Amino acid sequence: MTWYPGARKRELQPESDSQPAIRPTQLLFHSIAAPWSGQRMYEYWRDSTNLESHFGCDYDGGLWQYIGTETRADANASANRRPDGTGAVSVETASNLKHTDPWTDAQINALIALGVWMHARHDLPLRICRSWDDPGYGYHRLFAKWSVSGTACPGDARVRQFHDEVFPGIVAGAGGSTPPPSSLPEVSLSRLISAARSNPPASGTPVTYGPARLVEVALADEGLLARGLVDGHYGTATVTAYAAWQRRLGYRGTDADGIPGQTSLSRLGAAHGFKVIA
Repeated sequence: MTWYPGARKRELQPESDSQPAIRPTQLLFHSIAAPWSGQRMYEYWRDSTNLESHFGCDYDGGLWQYIGTETRADANASANRRPDGTGAVSVETASNLKHTDPWTDAQINALIALGVWMHARHDLPLRICRSWDDPGYGYHRLFAKWSVSGTACPGDARVRQFHDEVFPGIVAGAGGSTPPPSSLPEVSLSRLISAARSNPPASGTPVTYGPARLVEVALADEGLLARGLVDGHYGTATVTAYAAWQRRLGYRGTDADGIPGQTSLSRLGAAHGFKVIA
């Protein structure tokens, strides 16, 4: 088992010795929906439940580790029950009771430092997970298989911070780089919106917009669109898949109607290698 030198060790037993070994390939961020210290998280895992995460992070950025990173922790459901023996390392972070508050600056710095160490120690690739079993970095609600009964964790504010601060900070801290924007393929937001609004059931023919294929491939990589439907047509299947992507990001109601917006499309492009233009 492996212990992060930047965390205070509070080893959970019997879980630490009795649970199966994993080869860690993912680092997933959670919010615990409680303003707890790392010590209080430890007591909760120890006394009140048979579930646990590897790490806990206080509001002040203090990190606590309860299970070695090469031992299964149960907070990620299927992420730690893959037949090939790979698994996810999980980090619970203190939050308000509805996990709607943003991470503090201290928490962000601690999560970045842990992410850099995970890359150096376990060779995690510097990318956002493209599917539930794809190596990389993510957050709990990103894929349904990471939760038994569904989750809204972390909240919208922290999802934005993950994309805008935490993951870029991990990449920079690990000495990595993302392709310069000028080298990425482009997707026109306005043309994609026009295609999405073309209403194939009424018109009979979905609008073809070549770069829509980039979006469809990304949605397929996210597990939201069947690969056989990747055809460059922004039809009803793509609208439905994109609406699922919007819901994954926390949008609800008419904000999750399958019509792309700047923020949701930019996040999809950042994770899958295309840039959004007007």
